[in-house]
Amino acid sequence: MNTKKRLTKGQVLSIVIIAAIYAAVFILEQIVPPTSMLFTVLKKGATYALVAVSMNLLNGFTGIFSLGQAGFMLIGAYTFSILTVPVSQREIVYQYYAGGAVQFALPWFVAMVFAGLAAALFAFLIGLPVLRLKSDYLAIATLGFAEIIRAVFQWDKLGPITNGSNMLRLFPTFNDFNITGADGQVRVYFSTLAPMLISGVCIAVIVLLINSTFGRALRSIKDDEIAAEAMGIHLASHKQLAFCVSSFFTGVGGAMLAMYQTTVQAKSFTTAMTYEILLIVVIGGIGSVTGSCISSFLFVAASEWWLRFLDQKQMIGNFEVPLLRNGFRLVVFSIIIMIVVLFFRQGIMGTKELPDLIRGWQRRGKGKEAQGK
Repeated sequence: MNTKKRLTKGQVLSIVIIAAIYAAVFILEQIVPPTSMLFTVLKKGATYALVAVSMNLLNGFTGIFSLGQAGFMLIGAYTFSILTVPVSQREIVYQYYAGGAVQFALPWFVAMVFAGLAAALFAFLIGLPVLRLKSDYLAIATLGFAEIIRAVFQWDKLGPITNGSNMLRLFPTFNDFNITGADGQVRVYFSTLAPMLISGVCIAVIVLLINSTFGRALRSIKDDEIAAEAMGIHLASHKQLAFCVSSFFTGVGGAMLAMYQTTVQAKSFTTAMTYEILLIVVIGGIGSVTGSCISSFLFVAASEWWLRFLDQKQMIGNFEVPLLRNGFRLVVFSIIIMIVVLFFRQGIMGTKELPDLIRGWQRRGKGKEAQGK
């Protein structure tokens, strides 16, 4: 009974903490200038958090080593962009393809669902042959898929749909969530809170899935496939479904990235993007949703905000600080990552979640009280 009470209390406190974070973001968005780098970090961090948790569903909870995230994000971003460009703007966007083949526009939330479904459909088709492979071979196959899909989307023959190698633009962005007055001035800002809410809802669904019977089956597959199969778990169907679910939310993450960047171009969805997501998962802890979320924001903040001064020359009087020049930020960032990996072998969170941390704090507090008595 005590364990259940502690678990319930930990979950309630976790919800309170998350709600407080959302409230703080909303308040900050109203009082801090919208050009602040803080909001850039929060928007991109929320997007990367969703993709990282989706990847963790495969790598951390199912044991499937996939490196096709950039490809599924590309599919999601393009599907969302193609379906939401206003009809009145298609002649401008598709200027080399006579206005394009698609002559309608969907609401952003409907297009976001279609973005996830398109990624899931490709995952289903790719998963039929690819999921028969193991370990490194599976990783190489999914990585190859991401490279192929990037080249295909730039194919000129698909230009009326994808706009070829040209960028897609003028579709809804996060700034469209802001509430404006009749004079066009923003009255209430939601451009940062909205992506965090979208990401939060999707991650909550993934957490529910992980804690369900299906999620426990995925964990058993990761631990021991032979034992899982002996218990009646159909390996192929469970792996295929996990691959499709992960790709669905990765596609939604791709749609969010399109809204964040305000433009979409296939050449930006490189292998390096997948490696960034994998790095976030490893730093946060393989098998920890909380770790993936925390490391996403830390990764974006460190790489794009906190260390940016290292790319600029600094003068102290007449003395120029050595090494500080364009590109040095990445060197320092790489060293920091190496240090984190060396001292946190299982990542920042390991396999723990936020309720686990709260229960640990409660035990330590009770232990100190007992020692005081």
